[in-house]
Amino acid sequence: MAVQPEGTPCWADASFADIEGAKRFYGDVLGWTFGEAATEFGGYTQAYADGKAAAAVAPPMPGEDGQSAWCLYLATRDAAATAARVRENGGEVLMEPMPIGDLGTMALARDPGGAVFGIWQGNRHEGFQTEMGAPGGYCWGEVSTRDPGRVDAFYRAVFPYTAQKIDDASMDFVMFDVQGETVLGRVAMGEDHPAEVPSYVNLYFAVPDCDAAVAKATERGGVLRSGPEDSPFGWFAELSDPQGASFSVVDVTTTVGEMPTTSPAG
Repeated sequence: MAVQPEGTPCWADASFADIEGAKRFYGDVLGWTFGEAATEFGGYTQAYADGKAAAAVAPPMPGEDGQSAWCLYLATRDAAATAARVRENGGEVLMEPMPIGDLGTMALARDPGGAVFGIWQGNRHEGFQTEMGAPGGYCWGEVSTRDPGRVDAFYRAVFPYTAQKIDDASMDFVMFDVQGETVLGRVAMGEDHPAEVPSYVNLYFAVPDCDAAVAKATERGGVLRSGPEDSPFGWFAELSDPQGASFSVVDVTTTVGEMPTTSPAG
């Protein structure tokens, strides 16, 4: 797989206090299998969908005591330069660019609305091996925020995005494109999001049957946050796993309705 264009989602991971519990849960819900824990990288363990790298799980880093959460990494060819643009445009660098052996260089950042995301300058590890929409693989990501104006300007300044706004008065949804391909979404959080829920990046993993995936997740201690519901993009639902990490599942083969029209975002 070639290194992804700048700003393209390229990897995802999460840390869990109960790493074996996380492996059982996602193995059941998404069909993942797991490689050997990399002791030199704190027990970082790669997950596979049909033998292809899909994501990773790991124990918390020393001193890390927050709730489990999925992190989406955006590709860059120069992590230091991207981190500098984060600072220059109102974001915060939470972890300075750091080489991970010969795999690549990572950094963690927070956008002006409070959503955390990763930066990945790939070397030997280029990112996802799964195809978009393949069962168990990453399918889509969107920034859920209460400050859409600042956040839109931020991402377009940090990455070479152009933006299209969905022409629907009932929602505030923007799609970011790179080289003519839509790679990331931004949705404004409304009254359906409790006030205590902070801005976040929601990851969608593809499943062959959304209802079946939701049933497996809730039977195994997960919580259904919304859905399942239909859309022109697929049948999807938002969940939290037993350790509190939110994610969504989507069946892209089951679509309802016409694709929405868009216009250039200001």
